[in-house]
Amino acid sequence: MGVPATYGQKSSAPVHVAIIMDGNGRWAKARGLPRIVGHNQGAEALRWTIRHCSALGIAYLTIYAFSSENWKRPQHEVDDLMGLLRIYLNRELPELVKEGVRLKFIGDRDRLSRDVVDLIGESEKTTEANSRLTVVVALNYGSRNEIVQAARRLAESAIDGKLLPEEIDEPVFSRELTTAGIPDPDLLIRTSGEQRLSNFLLWQSAYTELVFSPVLWPDFGPDDLDAAISEFQRRERRYGASSG
Repeated sequence: MGVPATYGQKSSAPVHVAIIMDGNGRWAKARGLPRIVGHNQGAEALRWTIRHCSALGIAYLTIYAFSSENWKRPQHEVDDLMGLLRIYLNRELPELVKEGVRLKFIGDRDRLSRDVVDLIGESEKTTEANSRLTVVVALNYGSRNEIVQAARRLAESAIDGKLLPEEIDEPVFSRELTTAGIPDPDLLIRTSGEQRLSNFLLWQSAYTELVFSPVLWPDFGPDDLDAAISEFQRRERRYGASSG
């Protein structure tokens, strides 16, 4: 997306926040509860997070809902997660419309069930005119695959004579990603104390500020989000330039 003109300055409020919502299973295990209870509580944390981001004037919130690697989990847990997605969208869609929230899904839909794909499409269509906050849901998403698919499409365009190899630069490549038209994240938060990106927005996060919270996602509250944003605002974003 290029280097903003404000490089070298203290960070203002983030335009785009991305969150790896981690720790649902550990939250449930610590309480002797089934993992699905942790996922349900995580859905509650997401509800208020969306509302709080909207109230703060954040324009984009991207959440890592289900990675392409999550299919390795036990089938019953995958089924529970997909069932929770169905319940969440059916229950929350009217409120999201009322709050001016637009939903956009990124990730490979080929492996998803037909009814989930239809529900995703309906949610996107129903909210497409909303502009207060765009919530990008990464579902069956893997950043490496996204990058490979973008490279493949550009290679095919070059073979077909539609594009010269020397015309491929960062903006051209970015337009082939599923996040085309969305600004790169300013702030990426991962909960539960883990400190890795786990194949999430690798290209888009080249200059993103990372904040790792020890709080498990179901317990992540408004104060925790505010603290992460405050940490972001204390940082100087130099984009490779020298300081001061």
